[in-house]
Amino acid sequence: MSYPNYVYSLFAFIGFVVALIPLRWHLDAWNAGTCLYMLWTAIACLNQFINSVVWSGSMVDDLPGWCDISVRIIVGASTAIPAASLCINRRLYRISRLQTAKVSDAEKRREMIVDFAIALGLPIFFIIISYIPQGHRYDIFEDIGCVPIGYATPVYVILVQFPPVAIGCVTAVYSVLSIRAFIDRQKKLQELMVGCTSMNTNRYFRLMCLAGIEVMLTIPLGCFMIMESININGGMHPWISWADTHWGFNRHDTYPAASWRDGSRKESVAEFSRWLVIICAFIFFAFFGFAEEARHNYSAAFRRVSSWFGHEVKPSVPSWRYALYF
Repeated sequence: MSYPNYVYSLFAFIGFVVALIPLRWHLDAWNAGTCLYMLWTAIACLNQFINSVVWSGSMVDDLPGWCDISVRIIVGASTAIPAASLCINRRLYRISRLQTAKVSDAEKRREMIVDFAIALGLPIFFIIISYIPQGHRYDIFEDIGCVPIGYATPVYVILVQFPPVAIGCVTAVYSVLSIRAFIDRQKKLQELMVGCTSMNTNRYFRLMCLAGIEVMLTIPLGCFMIMESININGGMHPWISWADTHWGFNRHDTYPAASWRDGSRKESVAEFSRWLVIICAFIFFAFFGFAEEARHNYSAAFRRVSSWFGHEVKPSVPSWRYALYF
């Protein structure tokens, strides 16, 4: 697949912007899992945007410090986005089991702590332990930029590639339980949402669809990436020792575009890997960028800008209410 590299840079930057557009009103709603999903997706898109600009037509290692940070972001986001989706599905399941619309502040704080532990703590943990099977610091692919490199051993698969799949499996369980609980208690849930400032049926379904799509992407694509990385590296290698895996660790290899843009499976994996976070950003915006609360906020922003030029626009009364908690 051949296209100008600036096309990817443009979409990566747009992905960074659209992932953050709904952030403010989800922060108002204490939506920790949803906010972390947006932040991780935006950071991943911004990281890929910077790489695609700095190394467009270049393989020169001008920013070695940046590459060390960049590959950690890539590894962290691969676990963090599924982990944030797990938080969303877990919260949806808890909502489907609610008996009352009232939630205490202590319960809100407790749920936020759990969400941060899952969607922030787990990625940081896996970023740290990913150093164990890391073959060398990083590689630089022309047009792509910094790429994390792991030595294809069982330890690498277990510690780096399998966690997103495992998280996706747990998320799938919560998703099935949420759907079943919603079907069993549909009338009761609709009554609770009428009296709840944190949720309505449309938002519930949007979140469930978002999390469901994330599950459908994470598990099969995670398994596909494991198999492809093993094939590209010439099969699974045995774990011999720490010294063997980290031999020549400080080096970095460079690959011109002609060596990976060759129509092979290597190109397909490389392209798919860097486009995936942009897809996540646009999927999220498709669900939440055109919702009623989003349109209300766009209208508020328009009125604010109009007032700067001395033109006052009267606000319409929205039919939705701000959420204090999701």
